[in-house]
Amino acid sequence: MAHETQVTGAISELTAARAMMESLGWEISRPLVPEVYDFLARDPVNGESYRVQVKTLRIRTDRNNALVVYAKKGNGKPYTRDEIDLIVGVNGDRAFMFECTGLSEYWSTEQTAKTRWIELTNTKTEAVN
Repeated sequence: MAHETQVTGAISELTAARAMMESLGWEISRPLVPEVYDFLARDPVNGESYRVQVKTLRIRTDRNNALVVYAKKGNGKPYTRDEIDLIVGVNGDRAFMFECTGLSEYWSTEQTAKTRWIELTNTKTEAVN
């Protein structure tokens, strides 16, 4: 059985991929061999491909409910611009996309996230009756 963190990571990756496909119309591809990024995403508007790393977005109550994404690799070092292009922070059904700038931690408030990050929405999510 998969470790709990692996299951959480897989669900976050699927949430991010679905949100990018539904809200932006992007094409998603997974690498056949392990890479530093989780998947490639191709923008249908400009045809460019981007290396995407998906991370859990946490809400820090000790920082006035700031949205925080820890962007470190397994060795504790932050992802660099040479390794990935975009980070998608996922919390439940919410996903925020932003550029990798080499920081180990990205944070924003709900207000500033509206201008600094792109919130991806699952536009086709419907309640099942």
